[in-house]
Amino acid sequence: MVMVFYGSNGKSNPVSMENKVEHQTENQITYDIHLSSDLGMLYKVRLGLQSLENNKSQLSLRHFKIQNTSTLDTFSLTINKTLPFSPNGDRWIEFPIQWPLKEALSVVTYHLTVFSRNILNERNLLHMTACMYGTHGDTGDRSLLQSLQNVQQGEKNESFLVIMDAVDLGELEKIVLLIGSKTDCKLEIKKLHVQEAAKRHPIYVFEVNEEFSVNANKPKIQREIPGSFVIRGEQQKNDIDNNLNKEGSQVKKLTEYTIKVYTGDKRGAGTDANVHIILFGNEDKSEVFQLTHSLDHQNPFERGKVDTFKIKTKNLGNLRSIEIGHDGKGFASGWFLEKVEITDAARNSLHCFNCNRSVDQSIITLYMLFSF
Repeated sequence: MVMVFYGSNGKSNPVSMENKVEHQTENQITYDIHLSSDLGMLYKVRLGLQSLENNKSQLSLRHFKIQNTSTLDTFSLTINKTLPFSPNGDRWIEFPIQWPLKEALSVVTYHLTVFSRNILNERNLLHMTACMYGTHGDTGDRSLLQSLQNVQQGEKNESFLVIMDAVDLGELEKIVLLIGSKTDCKLEIKKLHVQEAAKRHPIYVFEVNEEFSVNANKPKIQREIPGSFVIRGEQQKNDIDNNLNKEGSQVKKLTEYTIKVYTGDKRGAGTDANVHIILFGNEDKSEVFQLTHSLDHQNPFERGKVDTFKIKTKNLGNLRSIEIGHDGKGFASGWFLEKVEITDAARNSLHCFNCNRSVDQSIITLYMLFSF
């Protein structure tokens, strides 16, 4: 069993329930948990099974109680649920923490619809998870192919529904997909729709439009999908549907940018802070992208390393400048940035932005050095 704690200052790494306290009664286990950093005011807990070794791997939860040993603030909740919920179902449960005089977030049932082309025929060989991120945190990795509902399969198009419960995420910002396979295969994902089960709107749309090739050289693929647009009413949905059937649709195809970030090779050059970037073109600017999941290294922005990120956003025109910075969190957050190279897939062009200095402030602006 593992837990992830979320607070106003961030979230913990998965905490394995190993440090049992000696005094425990039947059907009750007490653990001492020491978090590596101050998370601030805790507002939710994600609890689950790290793996299912066999079909008998289950966890029956009756009651949960947590106490801050410094302040003695205490929260308790009756759960009465068993994980996983079905033979191959979700292994995680989330619940908000409600402290005295503090309003708690609510638990929301989310409907995530996957529009694809050939996933359903390959699903027994695939492993796919999605982690949804919002202004109130994330869901952690949740399986997309365990318990499918509303399956619709045609010759070239298919869709299926995934249901997950999570503490209210707020405004959705991005989805991180992780795709793995037991054998070589290709699968195409067109888009993802997310909405609350109890509401018709808003519908968060994440355009993907990408074919993924999984093979021995690339057994796992991770992709960060930013939000494309939000449908906030029935009329807007009808307008979008009509535009999709017309040439010159207002819902434009997204452009993919490959971002290579070069960290300097000198003492103290790396950072553990959260790095973000904004791209500026002669036609538009992108939203803020968090550079979290490097395609090269598990821990990005280490000394002398190059980290690659792929993002998709609206067509920005010719790139002119970028803003890049970090939140200053973590030990020794100062960062020596050598340069950033960005490849525009639509124009097959490479843009270089030199820096060669420490990034100790929240954000800096870099202008294009050369392009070809």
